[in-house]
Amino acid sequence: MKILTASQMREVDLSTTERYGIPSGLLMENAGSGLVQEMEKHFGDLRVHSIAVLCGKGNNGGDGFVVARHLIMRGHAPQVFLFAPPEDLKGDARTNYEILRKMGLSIRTILEKEFSEEKLEQLFKSLSASIVVDGLLGTGIRLPVNGFLAKVIQQLNQFPHVVAIDIPSGLECESLTFEPKNIVAPSAELTVTFTAPKPAHIFFPGAGYSKKWVVIPIGTPAELLNEPRLWLNYVTQSEAAQTLRKLDRAPESHKGDFGHVLAIGGSLGKTGAACMTAQSALHVGAGLVTLAVPLPCLPIVASQTLEIMTEALEATEVGSVSTKAFDYGRIETLLKGKDIIGLGPGLGAHPETTEFVRRLVRETRLPIVLDADGINSFAGMAEMLNGKDRILILTPHPGEFARLLGVSTQNLLANRIEGSRKFAQQQQVHLVLKGHRTLYASPSGQVYVNSSGNPGMATGGSGDVLTGMMAGLVGQGLPRKVALEESIILSVYLHGLAGDLAKEIQGDHSLVASDIMANISKAFLCLRSHCHN
Repeated sequence: MKILTASQMREVDLSTTERYGIPSGLLMENAGSGLVQEMEKHFGDLRVHSIAVLCGKGNNGGDGFVVARHLIMRGHAPQVFLFAPPEDLKGDARTNYEILRKMGLSIRTILEKEFSEEKLEQLFKSLSASIVVDGLLGTGIRLPVNGFLAKVIQQLNQFPHVVAIDIPSGLECESLTFEPKNIVAPSAELTVTFTAPKPAHIFFPGAGYSKKWVVIPIGTPAELLNEPRLWLNYVTQSEAAQTLRKLDRAPESHKGDFGHVLAIGGSLGKTGAACMTAQSALHVGAGLVTLAVPLPCLPIVASQTLEIMTEALEATEVGSVSTKAFDYGRIETLLKGKDIIGLGPGLGAHPETTEFVRRLVRETRLPIVLDADGINSFAGMAEMLNGKDRILILTPHPGEFARLLGVSTQNLLANRIEGSRKFAQQQQVHLVLKGHRTLYASPSGQVYVNSSGNPGMATGGSGDVLTGMMAGLVGQGLPRKVALEESIILSVYLHGLAGDLAKEIQGDHSLVASDIMANISKAFLCLRSHCHN
């Protein structure tokens, strides 16, 4: 599902009218009638509610007039307010305003010059409405909202239920930086947006103002949303389920059909990370998994991983992987027969270990999922990570990515979407930036925003589980010709879904990484049940 900024949405609407001949008035009609239908789904019988519709002078207000008309057609008697001079209404908004007047509806005009702040407060206190429909401002506003309209918006939170048309008034939908700002916006119980979600529905702080949002189609041709220039995507459960269906197994399958993952990680004191990576690769269906760890760690991991093959690597004096692991062709032998490498969890930061990682990435052409200390081995040396003519997947959290780029974490987070996209394109790598709304930036320029996951997953080891899941799914997907991007997207979604299922049992605070791993199978079953619905 595409995520569209305000300017992109305007372009799509314009193309819908100019290229396909679909009247803009029909789009507005579909928006207003669809919103009323969503209100009925959410609230049930609207006849038990008194409803007020607040309209501005733009197309958002025009949608509000259509909402009011469809409520009237259902036998309701909405109160309608226009917070602008009627002569300021243009185009389709003006048309729908006039239709309401011809139907005999009294539309009360509230003008700034006639309403002091005190008088405005009195107006809203006297307004007997249990549901207020917010059609004041749309997606194209310029921040900050101040003056008269800001005072109007501030009054909305006193009502039991607020329904926002397209977006709660006062939120900005053009920028992708999401720096904290002084926001004046109502908290909407239900937000109904059209054609595609907007950035403020997905990302905080804007997302905090829409408790529930739904997208409804209003007649935009699907072809317009599939253009490559629209590069920001929201991964839905339905889309993840469609990819999972491609991984259905034939009755005659055997373990060799589903990839052999080589996980390289661990050091004394950090064996758990390597074990979770290897086990997670198995849990997502990898046919075979080999876990290579420093020699002192071998007895520890071998006792924890019954189904996993283990290999010992030469170790440093502190119990991490040494560059001596390359001696006598040991690594070359270890790589034979493997389909993908999961590299990094628990490796540590010993200089020899860092050099081991750099050399392995440089010398092998096998697909690599690089995480944690594997990424830290390239801190300040991002140019060394190039995915041209190979598959290189990076899964950093913001701190690791910031160290890789040599910038502050704060600066990175301020521009994480476009920054991730630029890096993935320049270095031709697949970048998965973990965090709330984990991002996957593809070398193609497309960016995918994950919809699953919860704050309980902010715990040590969560990323190690993702590394294993991704190596396992990508490894088994490649020989089956499942698109690489699809495998990565599915990995991220299933990881978040497993975390969501764990949260249902453990809650936010007690959830640990092994709980995520323990729920991988349930995540598969949950997503498969969606496949067959």
